[in-house]
Amino acid sequence: QVQLVESGGGLVQPGGSLRLSCVASGVIFSRNTMGWYRQAPGKERELVATISSGGGTKYADSVKGRFTISRDNAKITVYLQMNSLKVEDTAVYYCNGRDEYDASKYWGQGTQVTISS
Repeated sequence: QVQLVESGGGLVQPGGSLRLSCVASGVIFSRNTMGWYRQAPGKERELVATISSGGGTKYADSVKGRFTISRDNAKITVYLQMNSLKVEDTAVYYCNGRDEYDASKYWGQGTQVTISS
């Protein structure tokens, strides 16, 4: 049974930082491209960042220079370090896995990130 479990969300002031974590189980983590998506109220889910099995990264323009995605295959965990947070970063953040061999996709349950003064 595949499980992606996010943690690390919360309420921070603008300019603050948060680190999200996503622990995977039931998948061959090392061959998955892992990613973070987010969905704000009334908006569609959007890509935030991805990291391939080889460590290649991609970011949405809106987070470049502020967010960093990383992975630790030994800990079957993907991280999203978020700095210089803005009110518009407020959303539910979802962890995603995509198997690079068979294209299977998996989603976590989401973690709320709220940026407010």
